[in-house]
Amino acid sequence: MGLSNILSLCGGLGLFLFGMKYMGAGLELAAGPKLNSLLEKLTRNPVMGFLLGVLVTACVQSSSATTIMCMGFLNAGIMDLVQAAGVILGANVGTTMTSILIALDVSGLAPICIFIGALMNMFCKKDLQKHIGQIILGFGILFQGLHTMSGSMSGLKDIPAFQSFIASATNPFIGVLVGILLCAVIQSSSAAVGVLQALAMQGLMPMYFAAFLICGINVGSSVTPFLSSIGAKNNTKRAAVIYFTYNVIGAIIFVPLTILTPFVNIFGFFTSNTVVQISMFHITFKLVTALVLLPFVQKLVDISYRAIPKEVHESAYRFTYIDPKQIIAPSVAMRQLYKEAERMAGLVRENFILAAEGMLDNDTSRAEEIRERENVINFLNHGIIDYLVQLSGRKLPSHMPQLVANMFHLIGDLERIGDHAINLVEKTEKCVQNDLVYSEEARAEMEHIYEIDLLLFDRSFSGFLCHSMSEEDAVELHGLEDQIDTLTRESENNHITRLREKQCSTGPGIIFAEALHDYERIGDHANDIVHIARKTAEVSGGMRPPVLSTDTV
Repeated sequence: MGLSNILSLCGGLGLFLFGMKYMGAGLELAAGPKLNSLLEKLTRNPVMGFLLGVLVTACVQSSSATTIMCMGFLNAGIMDLVQAAGVILGANVGTTMTSILIALDVSGLAPICIFIGALMNMFCKKDLQKHIGQIILGFGILFQGLHTMSGSMSGLKDIPAFQSFIASATNPFIGVLVGILLCAVIQSSSAAVGVLQALAMQGLMPMYFAAFLICGINVGSSVTPFLSSIGAKNNTKRAAVIYFTYNVIGAIIFVPLTILTPFVNIFGFFTSNTVVQISMFHITFKLVTALVLLPFVQKLVDISYRAIPKEVHESAYRFTYIDPKQIIAPSVAMRQLYKEAERMAGLVRENFILAAEGMLDNDTSRAEEIRERENVINFLNHGIIDYLVQLSGRKLPSHMPQLVANMFHLIGDLERIGDHAINLVEKTEKCVQNDLVYSEEARAEMEHIYEIDLLLFDRSFSGFLCHSMSEEDAVELHGLEDQIDTLTRESENNHITRLREKQCSTGPGIIFAEALHDYERIGDHANDIVHIARKTAEVSGGMRPPVLSTDTV
C-alpha cells in the first residue's frame, strides 16, 4: 500500500464525512424547523421522545448533533433531563441509517446523484428545491467517498502484516480500544462504521472482530457530546453522561455476548455479505440497548446526577408555587399562577435593571448572572404556558377564562422584555470588546428612557397583581408609553445631529440606535401589560384578586 493509496484513503474519508454532513445539513434545512418544533413540543413521554430521536437523527445523520440539539433545549429550560434521555436513546438508534444505506450498496448511483444534486443546487430558484438538491448531492458525495475509500484499501491485501493481523484479530480488548480511538479521531460513529464496511468490501474485516470494533466505536462516539459540554451548564453535562452511559451499557451487554456465545454467527444465516452483517450488528447493538434502557430512563437521569451533582443555583429551575403535574381547584390554581408570574416578573425586572445599568456604565461583569437568570425566565415561560393550557381545558367559573387568557398574554410580554434585556447585554459586550464609549448626551438620553420604562413596568404590573387598574390609571400610563416613543424619536434625531457634527463616532452610534429600539420595545410590552391589567380589573369587577402580593416588583 503506497503513498497514493494513503492519499486516496484520506480523500475518500474526507468525501464521506463531507457528504454525510452536507446531506444532513440539507435535510435539516428542508425539515429542521419542524423537527425542532417536534422535539420541543412532543417529548413529554419518553417513548415519544425516543421515536422522535430516531426520526430526527435519521434525518440529520448524527446522534451527536441530536444530543447537542437537546443540550440547547436543556439550557433554555424547554426540555428536562427525562425528556432529553428519551430523545438520546432514539438518537442512538437513528444514527444507524448511514450503515443501512451503505449495506444497500447503491454506490453505483453516486455519479448520477452528484450530477442531479449539483444542477438543482445551482439552477433551482426555490429554497426547498435547493435543499433537496443539497440532500441528493450529499448522498452522492457520501457514496463516492465510500467507493474511493474501498478502492484505496485494496492495497492492504498485499501487506502480509495486515493480513496476518486480520486473520488472528480476535482480542476483544484490542477491538474495543481501536474502535474507541477510531471514532474519537473521526468524531462520527456513522463514519467509523462506514470505514469498517469499506474494509469489508475488500474482504479485510472479519465479522467477529468487527463486533468488538463496533462496541468501541459506539463508546468513542461519546467524545463529541463531552466536548460540546465543556464549560456548559450542568444539565448539558448530564446529557453527555446519559449518552456515554447508554453506549457503555451497550458495550457491557454485547462484548461478553460476542465472546461467550455464537451470537455473531446468527447474522450469517441471513446473509453472507459482511458489509450487511456489520450494519445488522450495529443496528442490533443500538436497538437492543435502547429497548433495555427505555423503561429505566429515570435511572439514567439519576446516574447523570451522581456523576454531575446538583448545585445550589440549579434549584431555580423549578416552580416555587405551582405543581405542573397537578391541576387542583381553579381558584387555587389561579392563585399559584399569579405568584409564579410575580416571581417571573421579579426576575425580568432584575435583569432589565442590571442590563440597562451595565450599558450605562459599560460594565459586563454581571453578564453571566443575567444570562443564568434569563434561562430561569425561559423555563418559567414554557412551564407556565403549559400549565395554562391544561387549566384552560378544565371547566372554569364564568370569569376565569378571561383571567387565563390575560395570563397567557402577560407571560408572553414578560418573556419578551427579558429577551430585550439580553439584547442590551450583548450590545454592552460589543462596546467593551471594541472599546466603544457613548457620548455623555447619548448616555443621559438612554438613562432617561430607561427610568420611564422601569416606572411604566412597575406600575403596570402592580396594577395587574392587585386588579386595581382604573381607566384614569391606564390613560396616565399610556401617556408614559407615548413619552417613551417621543423621547426615542428625539434621541434618534439628536444622534443623527451628533454624527453629522462629528460629536460621536459611528461604532457606538450604531449600537446606541439599536439600543433605543430595545428600550422602545420594552415600553411597548410594559404598555401591553397596562391593557392586560385593565381587562383583568374589568373582568374581576372589584373581586378580591387571586393573590394579594406582599412582595414588591
